[in-house]
Amino acid sequence: MILIVDDKPENLYSLKQILEVNSFQTDTAQSGEEALKKVLKNNYALILLDVQMPGMDGFEVAESISSLNRTRDIPIIFLSAVNTHKRFVTKGFESGGVDYITKPVDPDILILKVRNLHNLYEKTDALKKAEKALTATVNELHTTLESLPQIAFTANAQGKIEFVNSGWFQYAATMGTFPVLHPDEGNLEVKWYQWIREGQPVETEVRLKDLITGVYCYHLLRIIPVRVGDQLVKWVGTLTDIHHQKSLNELLELKVAERTRELLEINRELEITNHDLQQFASVASHDLKEPLRKILFFGNLIKDRASFDDTIGIYLNKILRSSERMSNLIGDLLNFTRLSAADIFEISDINRIIDEILNDLELTILEKRATINVEPIPRLEVVPGLMHQLFLNILSNALKFSRPGIPPVINIQSEIIKDPVLDSPAASYGSFCRITIADNGIGFDEQYRDKIFTIFQRLNAQVEYEGTGIGLAIAKKIVDKHNGLIDARSQPGEGATFYIILPLRQSAESRTTIDKNLIAHHS
Repeated sequence: MILIVDDKPENLYSLKQILEVNSFQTDTAQSGEEALKKVLKNNYALILLDVQMPGMDGFEVAESISSLNRTRDIPIIFLSAVNTHKRFVTKGFESGGVDYITKPVDPDILILKVRNLHNLYEKTDALKKAEKALTATVNELHTTLESLPQIAFTANAQGKIEFVNSGWFQYAATMGTFPVLHPDEGNLEVKWYQWIREGQPVETEVRLKDLITGVYCYHLLRIIPVRVGDQLVKWVGTLTDIHHQKSLNELLELKVAERTRELLEINRELEITNHDLQQFASVASHDLKEPLRKILFFGNLIKDRASFDDTIGIYLNKILRSSERMSNLIGDLLNFTRLSAADIFEISDINRIIDEILNDLELTILEKRATINVEPIPRLEVVPGLMHQLFLNILSNALKFSRPGIPPVINIQSEIIKDPVLDSPAASYGSFCRITIADNGIGFDEQYRDKIFTIFQRLNAQVEYEGTGIGLAIAKKIVDKHNGLIDARSQPGEGATFYIILPLRQSAESRTTIDKNLIAHHS
């Protein structure tokens, strides 16, 4: 808005019309006193001030306006029809005016000057507002940095420190000096200007010397460049105390290393103990089997050659059956202990292994009139001998626990899956193989599902079905050794289905995946 000051109404009207036709907003005052009152109440971009007025003349009004902080930057154009001498023009500029125009006024010239001064005022005003906003932002930033628990600082584009919060002075004497680094880490000021030249964010650990205690404390230093467009204008940095955390980490690493040494020593002792146990099992089994062989040999000789009544014959048969069972039990125990030994994995043809087992069980299969259907199984990285033992135990059980008078039917299927869980859908890109062995035998109650894989656990009476109660425990241990899973589903009288999940290839990743799924299953 432009203020027009003149004691003559006709001059006010004329000037007002000229300005408003050119889209300027105007206000008027008919005396110097009225002009001063309006200037104190309103904001004006420009003042057109008549020199010759009763009371306060234009020079006095201009001097008063220029003396006030709030109004000193408002440009003033003097208008005069009488005081046109050089000394009056000079006085006008000395009083605070920016121009002096004599009447009669040329409208075109007046508009050009008004427009230039008005634009200049608007730009100056916008600059002041921007400067004020920037100052407020900087003050707000400084307040924020001061409230941080970390050491905080800012620097200009060239790296000169411009602000630091109070935490800085625990490690530096002045704002212009840098904290002292540990002697092993060099000079922070040298590093600082190297980072400034690179112009990239910095995040690194440093050890700063506490000026009070003299102790070097770990801090995490972060420096971020602030850009406006493509122009780097400022740096903002923080130093976060991580000394306590670092000390705890070092203590934890020390304890982990100590515990690792203990575990290695325990593992070495376990390996020695395990080797001794294997040696003992081997010797014990040999020493125990030798007298059993003699008992069986001479018992059968007595049975075949001696004459005795029926009661003695029954007793002798019981002795021979118990001796055979003891021999089988010793053999199975020896097989179970041997599973702790290290074995070599190799890519193996599981179908060939199953064919060999079916050949071994040929007489039992014919006797039971069993049907065994085997679908192709992919090649797996396994220990062939252990795989032979695994499938032999499960297939032997399926034949043994058949329903009286009903020929056994056993179906063996496989599919590739992604995750080692029973209900995982088939996936050609998976890393695991799920093998399913289903029979139509006597089945079992699923409440005992966890027990069937425990050593010496039997769900059927010894007189009904022979066995040592170790076969499925051996199967479980073999699958565990292959980083796999084994489980079963069944209903009494409706057969049983065994699920074996094995990695296609052995790796640490497959072991981790199996462990996670076991934890999720049990939780």
